Amino acid sequence: MQRSPHDDGARRTPPAPSRRAVLGLGAALLATATGCTVARPPAGPSTTAGGSAAPRPGFRFGAAGLPDTLDPALAIDNESFRITRQIFEGLVGVDPNTGSPTPALATGWQASEDGLTVTFALRDGVLFHDGTAFDANAVVANFQRWSGLTEKVGGRAGRAFELVFHHHPVTASGPGSAPASEAASERAPRDARDAPAPEASGSYYAGCRAADARTFILYLRRPLTGLIEALTMPGFGIASPAALRELEADNPTADASGRMASRFGRSPVGTGPFLFSAQTGEEVTLDWNPRHWRAQGQLGTVAFEALRDPASRLRALRRRDIDGYDMVTLDELRELVRGGQQILQRDPFSVFYLGMNRDHPALAEDGVRRAAAHAVNRQRLIEQFFIAGTKEARGFVPPSLGVPDAETYFGFNENEARELLAASGYDGEPIPFAYPLNITRAYLPLPERIYAELSRQLTAVGFNIRPVPIDWSDGYLDTVLGGKRPGFHLLGWNGSYRDPDHFIGSLFGEASAEFGYESPQLRARIAAARSLPNGDARATAYQEIGEVLANDLPALPIAYPISAVAVSDRVVNYPSSPVLDEVFDRVTLAT
Repeated sequence: MQRSPHDDGARRTPPAPSRRAVLGLGAALLATATGCTVARPPAGPSTTAGGSAAPRPGFRFGAAGLPDTLDPALAIDNESFRITRQIFEGLVGVDPNTGSPTPALATGWQASEDGLTVTFALRDGVLFHDGTAFDANAVVANFQRWSGLTEKVGGRAGRAFELVFHHHPVTASGPGSAPASEAASERAPRDARDAPAPEASGSYYAGCRAADARTFILYLRRPLTGLIEALTMPGFGIASPAALRELEADNPTADASGRMASRFGRSPVGTGPFLFSAQTGEEVTLDWNPRHWRAQGQLGTVAFEALRDPASRLRALRRRDIDGYDMVTLDELRELVRGGQQILQRDPFSVFYLGMNRDHPALAEDGVRRAAAHAVNRQRLIEQFFIAGTKEARGFVPPSLGVPDAETYFGFNENEARELLAASGYDGEPIPFAYPLNITRAYLPLPERIYAELSRQLTAVGFNIRPVPIDWSDGYLDTVLGGKRPGFHLLGWNGSYRDPDHFIGSLFGEASAEFGYESPQLRARIAAARSLPNGDARATAYQEIGEVLANDLPALPIAYPISAVAVSDRVVNYPSSPVLDEVFDRVTLAT
């Protein structure tokens, strides 16, 4: 094993934690909202003061693929979330200027001194797209649904609730049903204190209740330092309880293409600035919500067209068939610059890694995984395939979160790789290497070409690689995350909120089929760090966790990629965001 210090030889001082909006609840909260039902608000032209209709422009976006589902509670991919962010809102939003938590459906929140009770004051006068009223009972219904979702309904633990609260229900429950009775929720403050530690119970969630129509109370078993930041995730979008019931949200069926989704997942109902209109073929269309509480925005319609390869998105932008697209690759960037197109780069907030699943006999050997780590030339990969500004990753937490890198580092060294491989007894057995086809991700812009270069680097030191190409839409994620083809694989993690646990806890907080990796000691460290207050002690705890991961090598971190959006010259403003909180009522077009 080769160990080397950081490049600068000194420990970085973590930056101050992001500003957290802990807003007073106020002396008076409105008691109830009207219970009447109104018709779905029409979409279309606005009306000027003089009474004339002013048509609202449309906006077309080139997406890298179709959404898996438009039910945010069950979605795990960014193409789904890009659309659901327009339709749904959570209790907490993201300030577009600072990235800090900001009021959304909650106007304020306050945590108890022990951190186990969080009280939210809710926005008054908000309607779901079906005309039903948003209130605390609607929030309770959503939390109860999330906490009762099963693996059969929800799929992989990419669901926001499961990732944040580490809650694993074992029985199914429909919308509005709860794992605990309403009476038990009334006792939640005491239960939260008396509950076993999360290492024993597995869940940080202790229940919730509506104190009144405008006050929602959430109970925890143990403090979650990043809770408010976590509630900004699109998976916490609040859905209409009436629509969840009527459209059988937890009864998925296959569509003509074999995609599993419920009627709600195909016709979602939230409170956001845009209403779902239709999904036909390769396109999803949304209409402006004229009764949205923020009452802003220029666009009348938004369309998302699936254009799966980068070249097709570039051609569509040049022809003005679309107004913008994401996942700009390095090749396209050069063409866009030559053409004078607008390019908006995001600060890096994702990590790309080479997975090494220990369930393959060869990769179960420490020496083999370390040989693979030494074989990888990160800088060559970054220079060939990533946008300038992409940095080498020596851990799984982006530098902006203030966690110092581990001291253990397996840098590029072909001779060391060959020696380790020879000493390990590796006999040349083929090792499967899974990589996705027909997809572009912020952390993986050109998967086929990146695979080819990594395969070449591994082969050069003595590995025998067997390629396993899998179309993204044919279940690549399910195959890799489920550990169904143990070996090497390409994947990454896009950050959705600013907390180290979102990266470390999500990837390694539990036994992982993706990596064939289980370490109770590491899981205990992660659970302890999760509840530490922000500051030097917490940053050090995550650095020590990073040291364990650097030695155990369940995966090799490679890069913190820069991602970029390209937009046409008719776009005056596009709300680019490192956490992809890009809501299109903030798009401005030239008139």
